[in-house]
Amino acid sequence: MPTSNIYDRGFDEAVQWGTTNPCPECGGEVRMNTAETVCEDCGLVIDDQAIDHGPEWHVDDEGEHRRTGAPLTAARHDRGLSTRIGSGQDAAGRELDPEKRRRLARLRREHARARWQSTQDRNLGHGLTEIRRIASALGLPASVRDQACQLFRTAQNEGLLPGRSIEAMAAASVFAVCRCNGHSRLIADVAPVAQVAQSRVENAYTVLNEALGLPTSPMAPPQFVPRLASELGCTDAVQHDATRLAEQAVDAGITTGVHPAGFAAACLYMAACANDAPLTQADAATAAEVTMETVRAHRDRLLSVVE
Repeated sequence: MPTSNIYDRGFDEAVQWGTTNPCPECGGEVRMNTAETVCEDCGLVIDDQAIDHGPEWHVDDEGEHRRTGAPLTAARHDRGLSTRIGSGQDAAGRELDPEKRRRLARLRREHARARWQSTQDRNLGHGLTEIRRIASALGLPASVRDQACQLFRTAQNEGLLPGRSIEAMAAASVFAVCRCNGHSRLIADVAPVAQVAQSRVENAYTVLNEALGLPTSPMAPPQFVPRLASELGCTDAVQHDATRLAEQAVDAGITTGVHPAGFAAACLYMAACANDAPLTQADAATAAEVTMETVRAHRDRLLSVVE
């Protein structure tokens, strides 16, 4: 009685037989699988680039269709590759029973405990959270926020955090990036938002600047003109004339050692007077957070250069 081995023939879900197109070389039978298309007679590989006919998107937790996942970000301690355990509903949107809810609550608690691998990782997470809060309160762009987070990481890797306040180092990182990018932010603007003493922020910034050699440059009055003009509602003509006055003052060398925001306020006041715009010394001083005597003193110095 003839017998056959049961392993000689079998069914494979990844293999498809009986195709309508024969082999272009020998006309033999063609076998297709998930990886390639091969002739069974001559062994010719007809195609090895399988096309994925599935969707290019996936459904996220909010039910929206997205083509990719969240990008990596330096603003979080785990680069954004974290896992979140939901609650209340399953993947199909059905309500969970009380036993599953209690189980998920225990999983979330243990997951929150396991997020931090060490004390250094916990300090990094706290510092990056503080940087995101400060950047949001100051209205800074996302690029500045990410650079500040990367600077905080570098400071931690260089061992600059022990013995210093995490909040002060976070605020100093934000201020240092603003200085490197030419943003019109003074340390007096960052310290109140950080909820630490300004002296501690200054000390932390000094440590960052000396230890890491940051490419910072002195703040100049022309950098503060657009910001103050926006706060005071000045016209484009007034802003343009104030910028020209500030640049002339820098070229003349009379801005050394002065308050840059106060000098910019004086430039705006003079430009507003030249264009018959309604701007008072009190409003300009309030926007620059200086006194009216400071604005008048800088105005007198500007008059000597303009005349």
